[in-house]
Amino acid sequence: MNKKSFQTDKAPRAIGPYSQAIESNGLLFLSGQIAIDPTTNQLIASSSIVDQTKRVLQNIEALLKAKNISLSHVVKTTLFLKNMSDFPAVNEIYGTFFKETPPARSTVEVSRLPKDVLIEIEAIATLS
Repeated sequence: MNKKSFQTDKAPRAIGPYSQAIESNGLLFLSGQIAIDPTTNQLIASSSIVDQTKRVLQNIEALLKAKNISLSHVVKTTLFLKNMSDFPAVNEIYGTFFKETPPARSTVEVSRLPKDVLIEIEAIATLS
């Protein structure tokens, strides 16, 4: 099996026993990102779904950039929302990051997320 862990200081450090991302067979599997500022490794101060969504997507961008790829390489995302009523606001921000050929996506409402954030997003990207 071709499996290699990937880490960068440009995105938040893992807060548990997992990798920021795993590279395998031409794909990059990104662990779920929450609204942590990579410079402080602390949650952002804002409790706004808009601000948290932007920070999460910026963290995903940083991981991709560290592998010399971009959001255009993302083929699948999964969004975990604490409240599905936030979906319209999340969708609006999400659309500003994925402008052309957005990836396949699943969105689910969950009862609780790490550090009680409002959103977590995981992604799969191609390395080519």
